[in-house]
Amino acid sequence: MSNDKGSDANAAPILTSRDGAVLTVTLNMPDRRNPISDPAMVDALCALFEEAERDLSVHVAILTGAGSAFSSGGDLNAMRPDAGGLRASLPAQTRRNYRAGIQRLPLLFQALELPVIAAVNGPAMGAGCDLALMCDVRIAAQSARFAESFVKLGIISGDGGAWLLPRIIGFSKASELALTGETIDAEEALRIGLVSEVVPDGDLLAAARKVADRIAANPPHATRMTKRLLRAAQTAELNQIMEMAGAMQALAHATADHDEAIDAFFERRAPNFKGD
Repeated sequence: MSNDKGSDANAAPILTSRDGAVLTVTLNMPDRRNPISDPAMVDALCALFEEAERDLSVHVAILTGAGSAFSSGGDLNAMRPDAGGLRASLPAQTRRNYRAGIQRLPLLFQALELPVIAAVNGPAMGAGCDLALMCDVRIAAQSARFAESFVKLGIISGDGGAWLLPRIIGFSKASELALTGETIDAEEALRIGLVSEVVPDGDLLAAARKVADRIAANPPHATRMTKRLLRAAQTAELNQIMEMAGAMQALAHATADHDEAIDAFFERRAPNFKGD
């Protein structure tokens, strides 16, 4: 997996670093507060996570932002017709732009088996909030802010927020946030279950890494299949999930890591998982 720390790193839309089984992905347009509607950003994120999904030596990813913001969402400068953004003069072309652009992200994140932790280092606004919602775990710095702010711009969430937010915090609170477009701070996000932890700004990546290490310590086949079950259970019937769980359990029982876990338990030692 590539690491974008070369001499042209400032021009790269994302940066990556790898430490053991943990991949850290950083949105890298800090001068523009890391908008994710840019084709370059969408392409880079999709390519990176598709590659990470194929690499079983990556057990978990952390997603964060460079600079003071996690992501400002859409770029207001590109929201005028034919300004190079998603909006076009022809409405049908705008629809195609969304389908071929930012809507690839929620579809990809929903399909990923690789666990992803959002380390929200600052404002996550509009589509930036939705990007955090796409992740499996969200940890917020005290300076983090969240807003489903689309209505304040006279638009709606075009990248899955209306699907994601109610599943995370419930319909009533999701409706309140989406219909008012108001901003909440990190403590309110914690209270309503939007994030699982709030930490001082300087401790954010360390806190995310602690969670990542706890995930990465488990057999990767089991963690990836567990995530797939959790995602599928958001929409499937119970009998469908039971069928899926039975098939996955047959695969899990056949792994060497499962046998290693059983042996380690009876031998009273730490297991040595190899992803086999």
